Amino acid sequence: MARIAARAAKEALAESTDTSAAPAQLAAPQASATVARGSARLGLTVELPYPADLALASRGVQHYVSERVAHLTGMRVTEVTLAIERLVPADGSERRRVQ
Repeated sequence: MARIAARAAKEALAESTDTSAAPAQLAAPQASATVARGSARLGLTVELPYPADLALASRGVQHYVSERVAHLTGMRVTEVTLAIERLVPADGSERRRVQ
């Protein structure tokens, strides 16, 4: 179940990013799953491109993963917790300094 969730998160990020450079630089999402009584709780750790609307991107990933995992496994997903590990600049620069 965790592998399905990680794959779904990767799909959601690839679908939602506006720039073609960002997805290649993002680390693969990490996922965990707790299954009990026919339902699942998922935890995701992801990197997101910057700049981005973080709230919108987070909700999009959570919704997509919840729907995709439920569709593929037939289990009800009751919770998708998302942790943003790092923001990746879309232009590829790791650090920029004001001079």
